[in-house]
Amino acid sequence: MKLSERLLTCCDYVNYGDRVADVGTDHGYLGIHLLLTGKAEFVIASDIHREPLLSAVRNAEKFGVREKMAFYLSDGARNLPRSFDTLVCAGMGADTIIHILTASPWLLEPKYRLILQCQSRRPELRRWLSRNGCTIRRETLAKDGKFYYPVMEVLPLPGPALTPGQCYLSPALLESGSPLLPGFYRRVREGLETTVAGLARSGGEKYEEFRSVLDEVISMEAKIDANRR
Repeated sequence: MKLSERLLTCCDYVNYGDRVADVGTDHGYLGIHLLLTGKAEFVIASDIHREPLLSAVRNAEKFGVREKMAFYLSDGARNLPRSFDTLVCAGMGADTIIHILTASPWLLEPKYRLILQCQSRRPELRRWLSRNGCTIRRETLAKDGKFYYPVMEVLPLPGPALTPGQCYLSPALLESGSPLLPGFYRRVREGLETTVAGLARSGGEKYEEFRSVLDEVISMEAKIDANRR
């Protein structure tokens, strides 16, 4: 069984002995890997669709870890027991992750850790977390093919509010020392430059908003360069 780099990076943030809830488990490989490597004590695997969940059950049986897993058909964490330490949501967009956390507000109690690997609209997710009393404790990058994947460890504890630019590149990510950070930074900056160029003709509030974010992101480059030395 071979995991993608993004899922292996999620696994790196799991503590030894954790009881893990893998929401949106799909094939179940993340939870199975955690059990085979001895990192997790128990895994709750859930999916909103029946067929992927049945596939996860079959894979757990194939790799001999069925007795250390429980499987739930669930929209997010709605139907899950609360007997876990760490929630993993991987391979989802920001809207889906926010929906999961909003629908089960008990996930934002201090007893839980959240490991989030967001596929799209990442600034919106970071902004939501900041506004809802969460702190990104650690954030790093994985790369599969040409795509970069930020992975974050989130604690449901209030911290300093993120600025608009930090919603694109969090302080935790800037301090990660990831060798992938310069490449990811260029992607973020180029995306913002394209957006600003597209808004320049009409001007207005949106243009000023994104121009300000781009200026803040440009100012972060010196810190990235300093951390590489």
